[in-house]
Amino acid sequence: MIYIHTLTWFILLVAVLTGYFYPIIVYMSFIFVHEAGHFFTADYFGWRTDKIYIYPYGGYSKFEDDINRPLKEELIILLMGPLVQTLYYCFLNMLGINNIAAYHYSILLFNLLPIYPLDGGKLVNILIAYKISYRESYIWTHVISVIVLTLCVIMAIKFFLSLTIVLILILLIYKLWISYKDRVYCFNKFLLERYINKYKFKKIKVVGKLDKMKRDYKHVFKKGDTYCTEKEELERYYKR
Repeated sequence: MIYIHTLTWFILLVAVLTGYFYPIIVYMSFIFVHEAGHFFTADYFGWRTDKIYIYPYGGYSKFEDDINRPLKEELIILLMGPLVQTLYYCFLNMLGINNIAAYHYSILLFNLLPIYPLDGGKLVNILIAYKISYRESYIWTHVISVIVLTLCVIMAIKFFLSLTIVLILILLIYKLWISYKDRVYCFNKFLLERYINKYKFKKIKVVGKLDKMKRDYKHVFKKGDTYCTEKEELERYYKR
């Protein structure tokens, strides 16, 4: 299901009334193609897609799937959005459609900013998750996002402040805040998936606490001089 944000509809309406319909349609086509790259790759891996959101600055594909899906799959799904968009841009150039570079690069570079939930923020999260625990990677992703978003706000105020930029920044701040508020829910979902489902991870890591659990790893818990399996530790956690 595709959900088009109210602000996007407003911009389309203004474009029709002011005679800028063609540029907006070209711009939106890049966003749709970008999200199609994410969607069809996710479908290939068997991920369940809930909605595709279309915002003025880009799109967002929301998946109804396990947090514990392989990091490799998530990384490929993420990269296919910019890749398919770039191929689409090259295809339009081959057809002789000119003056579209600004649309392509503005969407591409903006989405690669390390601000969650933009593609750049998700990429940061995936790369960090390879090194540290799921809970820590979630927090650090949002810390980095806040720093970059703050710099963007300062740059916008100093150099290119406009109504559109203000609305986009407000929307990003809101999305980042909502995502940060969900950190406890996401961590509990991560643990519950491990408790209910049987994942076959090849790598094993010894940890002392649940919040040190990593994605793509099966865990052994060390309590003093004793060891227990991940399943046993989660059973004790949910019984408490």
